[in-house]
Amino acid sequence: MKCLYYLTSSIESTDRISHDLHDAGVSDWLVHVLSKNEAGLYKRHIHSANYIERLDILRDGLVGTATGFGISVLVVLYLLVAEPFGPNMPWPAYLAIVAVLSMFGAWVGGLTGIASENKKMNLFHDDLESGKYLIIIYARKTEEEKVKELMSRLHPESDLAGVDSNFYNPFKTVQRI
Repeated sequence: MKCLYYLTSSIESTDRISHDLHDAGVSDWLVHVLSKNEAGLYKRHIHSANYIERLDILRDGLVGTATGFGISVLVVLYLLVAEPFGPNMPWPAYLAIVAVLSMFGAWVGGLTGIASENKKMNLFHDDLESGKYLIIIYARKTEEEKVKELMSRLHPESDLAGVDSNFYNPFKTVQRI
């Protein structure tokens, strides 16, 4: 699967694109729109982007988990060397320390991610701020060319702005076209 990013300047165009994609057989769950005009999307029954697409929850959560895990390993190594609780500390206690600090890191990272824009959407930040609509289409490999052809034929007002693989890798950036 590929993730195709199209930019358009009006909600009317976005609505027509959504209907044409549905008529072509693209599922409603595979088309999301990112815009400042959430009320307009809701009013026209257009699927808006979800929190994973909009915010950096996943990326920052993974970074937080890795940071928490790294710190927990250092704490466990310190406890093994210094033995502040004696030489017979049970190994489940070490596992609990690793688990708790890793989960705490994930929690803090997730909270940080809620407060920040998705790094992939950062490429389109200026366009979205100027009032444009970002249409995110998840197309199967067999439908990718069909979707591109449909968009160029029926909606020349929209611009193919980026392409990405469907597998959500939060550390990979979108190829801006």
